[in-house]
Amino acid sequence: MEDAGVLPQLLAGLAQAAEAEEHRRWAQRCADALELEGIAASLNSELVWFSDDTSARLEDAQFTLGQGPGLAPDFDQVPYQVADLGQAAGERWPQFAAEARKLGVRAMFVWPLRAGAARFGTLTGYRSRPGPLTGRQAHDGLRVADVLAGRLLAWHPDTQAQNGRGAAGAVEVHRVEVYQAAGVLSHRLGVAVDEALVRLRAQAYAADRPVTDIAHDILRELPP
Repeated sequence: MEDAGVLPQLLAGLAQAAEAEEHRRWAQRCADALELEGIAASLNSELVWFSDDTSARLEDAQFTLGQGPGLAPDFDQVPYQVADLGQAAGERWPQFAAEARKLGVRAMFVWPLRAGAARFGTLTGYRSRPGPLTGRQAHDGLRVADVLAGRLLAWHPDTQAQNGRGAAGAVEVHRVEVYQAAGVLSHRLGVAVDEALVRLRAQAYAADRPVTDIAHDILRELPP
């Protein structure tokens, strides 16, 4: 693990991580300090912060499949640890566990993003080797989650001048195009938006592609 003084410096420096690439560098350094290979933060089902492509793809797989440790974590103990995505995890989340293993992921850990007793999201980390966290790693991960939760709660989209595609000020709104595409499908097929979203996820799973890629395809078909 990195020097014990590194993590406090990282947490204190979060306020300066204003752009998407800075988010990722900050998140990756936190992952390194926790001896994880990546981390991602989601508010409900919306991915807003991630360190690397694998973290984003794990969150997308959970969103697409409707299963995985981040969707219904048991926080009787914090973090919720899936120390081995082997047979037991495969029985509980068969499609997700298979997707995670294809990405080379063997263990996942989930901390709550919370305001007091209310949980409004998750911080999820992964490793390519099985095994539980140490007590220090579990505690430090909760520190990262709590500081990030405070940052996300303080976010106001109208206070940031630079917003790009899939971005909203201090956070990246990773799936904005998914919901836009669901709206297009809803109108095109004459079904409710929730049903259109289910069909979009099913198409992504059948094609073995990220749901965001399917959404981009649909939006590209729209007239200029």
